Amino acid sequence: MAAQEEDRTRRAGPGGTDVMETEVIIVGAGPVGLLLTAELCLHGVRVAVVEQRHRPTKESRASTLHARTMEIFDSRGLLTDFASPPTEPRGHFGGLPLDLTLPGAYPGQHKVPQTRTESVLEEWALSLGADIRCGHRLQLLDLVQDGEAVEAEAVGRDGRPVRLRGRYLVACDGQDSTVRRLTGADFPGQDATRELLRADVEGIDIPDRRFERLPGGLAIAARRADGVTRVMVHEFGVRAQERAGEPEFAEVCAAWQRVTGEDIGAGTPLWVNHFDDANRQLAQYRHGRVLYAGDAAHRQMPIGGQALNLGLQDAFNLGWKLAAVLGGHAPQGLLDTYHDERHAVGRAVLANIRAQAQLLLGSGEVEPLRAVLAELMAHEPVRTRLAGMISGLDIRYATCGEGHPLVGLRLPHARLRVGSSTCTTLELLRSGRGLLLGLDGRVPAVGERWADRVDLVVARPEPGSDPGELDKVGAVAVRPDGHVVWAGQSADPGGEQELAAVLERWFGTPR
Repeated sequence: MAAQEEDRTRRAGPGGTDVMETEVIIVGAGPVGLLLTAELCLHGVRVAVVEQRHRPTKESRASTLHARTMEIFDSRGLLTDFASPPTEPRGHFGGLPLDLTLPGAYPGQHKVPQTRTESVLEEWALSLGADIRCGHRLQLLDLVQDGEAVEAEAVGRDGRPVRLRGRYLVACDGQDSTVRRLTGADFPGQDATRELLRADVEGIDIPDRRFERLPGGLAIAARRADGVTRVMVHEFGVRAQERAGEPEFAEVCAAWQRVTGEDIGAGTPLWVNHFDDANRQLAQYRHGRVLYAGDAAHRQMPIGGQALNLGLQDAFNLGWKLAAVLGGHAPQGLLDTYHDERHAVGRAVLANIRAQAQLLLGSGEVEPLRAVLAELMAHEPVRTRLAGMISGLDIRYATCGEGHPLVGLRLPHARLRVGSSTCTTLELLRSGRGLLLGLDGRVPAVGERWADRVDLVVARPEPGSDPGELDKVGAVAVRPDGHVVWAGQSADPGGEQELAAVLERWFGTPR
């Protein structure tokens, strides 16, 4: 499929330069870029992805998928490709143990190597017709946009320049984003002051450690089923270094020995890197026809696995909105809600990560605070609040409106009977379209006007199951990303008028 797309989008430019014309250019083929690519292709959008790596990474960087991300993958039918990953109910907040279980389809956290996540998303994107070009590096100092398109130049794997032209460009190229530098986007925040050194090491035998705070620093060690041990170490009081690249394994070994007294130098390093507590967020996620998602939009310490999940959820929010714009049926201002919604979520996540970094990397002076917080976390409302924050299950988009308590939240998990079949609410979202779900035997008639972009489904709670909040409504309208925009009674004439306004607000003028 990728080769077919290449033939369709390439033409000769001035001086023999290859020109690739498409609808959306995505820079970066990590998990965020791949999910966004697939979401756009699902709606028939032509997408070209440029990635400077020549081949997929073999380094399993992020390894945690939280509950909301698992729901997102299920809503697109992808979870069978992950083959039932190990689930852990316990996570942490700043190194303090935290039970992450909350009501939903996938409580807890789920351990999936990033290599597997990328592989699943890439296969899905390619199956939908994506054009993914590895070994293409975006040129510095050359990205322009006008009222109709955005253009950039890349150097292909053969060294030849390729001119890219699309209606929109989305930067998914990580914390050192080339696109962000080219646009000069304002990226305020805090520079790094502390760092963790990390390595995957083969051939060592040391005790597993879960956030062990020792007199000299913090030590973490986890031995995988394949015998490789991931170690992470921070020395209290040691400031983050200015680095041109990744640390040497010898530096990790020396820090590990100073903190733990153990020698891991005889092991074989498979991967060495570092991460620090820099904390920055773009002032605007949209700059005309250039948009940002994932670490290109925000830089944070990857504490508790939140960084990858935050980026994937950016992509899921943006995909259907950008597709609606390109499909010609987006209401006024729809694309701007991407910044409004995700900047607010990102700001909240970066704030909780800053707090966790203080708890995790601070030396003796933070012990009283850790003790107080550990006591508070034993109270269920505190635990629930923190678990919702980390898992992403507490997100409510204020832009969705007011009224019913469900509005702005994700569609609750429930098992339903649709005709003679049984399904979950997540399975009803697999088309990538909007959803108008009738739960009292009918769908509000006004929904028929949007049937070309909204699925109309009549369902009943499965006998013996717990429908939760859905037991209190007759119908709900849901965006393609699973967030509720209206809830009420399907037989209420006044409600139908309100519903029509909501559907037009999110799905455009009916045809």
